[in-house]
Order: sequence, then C-alpha cells, then structure tokens
Amino acid sequence: MSAIEARLKELGITLPDVAAPAANYVPYVVVGDMVYVSGQISMTSEGLTLGKVGADLTTEEGAAAAKTCAIGLLAALKAACDGDIDRLVRVVKLVGFVNSTPDFTDQPKVINGASDFLVEALGEKGRHARSAVSAGALPLGVAVEIEGIFQIA
Repeated sequence: MSAIEARLKELGITLPDVAAPAANYVPYVVVGDMVYVSGQISMTSEGLTLGKVGADLTTEEGAAAAKTCAIGLLAALKAACDGDIDRLVRVVKLVGFVNSTPDFTDQPKVINGASDFLVEALGEKGRHARSAVSAGALPLGVAVEIEGIFQIA
C-alpha cells in the first residue's frame, strides 16, 4: 500500500473507482509532469449530494460535499499515475464551484472542505492555490463541483 493510501486509510477513506465520463471528455489529461483532472461532483457511496447551499444545504453540509469532490480528485489522480498515487509532488490548484443562492457569500468556507481534507491527507503536498466561486446551477443539481491541477514525478 502506498504511503498516501495508508494515510487515507488512517482517515477512514478508500478511493473509489474513477467515474466514467458522462459526455465527450476524459477524466484527466497528463501533460509532462502536470495532471489536469476534470471536475468532480459531490457524490458519496449513497449517491449525489444535491441542492443549493444557502437554501437546501448549510455551509457545513456544502463543505462535506466539497470533501467528497476532493476524494474523487485523488481517485482520478491515482488513475492518471497508473495506480501509484505516491508520484504526487503537490496539489497545484483547485477551482471550486458552489451551487448557491444569489445572496450566499461563503463559497470559500464550502471549498475549505476540500482544501482542509487535502492538507490533512497529504500534508504540505496538499497546500494549493484555488478559486471558490458561486454557480447558479451545477450538473445534475449537485451542490459542489471541483477541478484540480496536480504535479507528479
């Protein structure tokens, strides 16, 4: 078991299989030592986390949904690394989209769910630049979608 997967196991996390693309795109693209991971939506083993933060979901529920997106990002990264997720050098950037009401302004607190998890799981390798923006709607009505850029060895 890789060091990163051992740490995830300590946290009670098992990486899921990478979801098949729902349209004409790929789950990730590797260019040199960079991996660009397509947006991962808020999904647990029980299903999609649906709704609008600020109406249907609290900030804390949105943050939990963002964490599930980060787990999906790591699953795609592992696939991009041919199963060797320890090739990760660092998380470079996240772009987080929050399905939120027009008056909701705590998008950064929602995306903290992903950022905090990545630092907890990966240590310094998990620190990254990021954006956290509101969206009037997201695919399938999910609460959060996050895309990521990673550097690998």
